[in-house]
Amino acid sequence: MSEETKLAELTRRRKEAHAQLLATGSKVYEGFLAMERAAFADGTLPKKYKELIAIGISVVKNCESCMQWHIEQASASGASFDEIFQAIEVGIEMGGGPATVSARFAMAVMETLGWNSTEHRATKDL
Repeated sequence: MSEETKLAELTRRRKEAHAQLLATGSKVYEGFLAMERAAFADGTLPKKYKELIAIGISVVKNCESCMQWHIEQASASGASFDEIFQAIEVGIEMGGGPATVSARFAMAVMETLGWNSTEHRATKDL
């Protein structure tokens, strides 16, 4: 399965599960959505930075759907390739070796947004 097909399937399944959970009238799910809206609303930290934090956490947790969602949301909030990539790198550091597997998936998501990592190679020394 290609990465684009996998991402499309993740998106389809996420939307389907969301609709099913809403249809149940679950107060717990409604509460979760309210918490999510509050957590990612602009505040002292703008939404973009909150999404970058979530990307790093998603890499550590190896949640592919989460990585896809938060990379897309960060991009839509104005995050650059370098900002998203550095959030992935923080996730690698915090998660160690297993997080590098997640990072590879995160990079595939970025490529579907038109960001080619070889075109955005870091030119600065750390």
